[in-house]
Amino acid sequence: MLFINTLFALILALRFYTLSISIRNEKALIAKGAVQYGKTNSILLSAAHILFYLAAITEANFRQISFDHTAQLGLALLIFAFIMLFYVIYALKEIWTVKLYILPAHKINRSFLFKYIRHPNYFLNIIPELIGLSLFCHAGYTAMFGLPVYLVILAVRIKQEEKAMAHLLN
Repeated sequence: MLFINTLFALILALRFYTLSISIRNEKALIAKGAVQYGKTNSILLSAAHILFYLAAITEANFRQISFDHTAQLGLALLIFAFIMLFYVIYALKEIWTVKLYILPAHKINRSFLFKYIRHPNYFLNIIPELIGLSLFCHAGYTAMFGLPVYLVILAVRIKQEEKAMAHLLN
């Protein structure tokens, strides 16, 4: 269990590191006149993410899981999700945040990944991350109850993002 908790702490540290990037970018975006959309939804997404992580590691510790094939598969999926996250952060540069900000002169990223996969941060990072974390922690109950709730909040976020950026797609 020590190995699982140590890896979980590393995963959490990576998440905190990306949060620090988001906070830095958010401050710069606000200074440039960016407008935030979907504030309540951003709060709900953040809360759901935190609760998902807490529930998953609680379930892992309650069950006293081992680093078996399921946990290894989950870790592989988590590694993929974080590679995608760091690629998205690299591609979006200073406009990447965990919140939804649109600059007055916002530019749509039309690079390969964004051209062929709509919302890669959600579909190649967030969803695989949560599934990977569920597998890594053997957190079946967390996945069963947490994923549907998270996906509803995420669907709202995607609609808000589409609406906020609709004028930029012309």
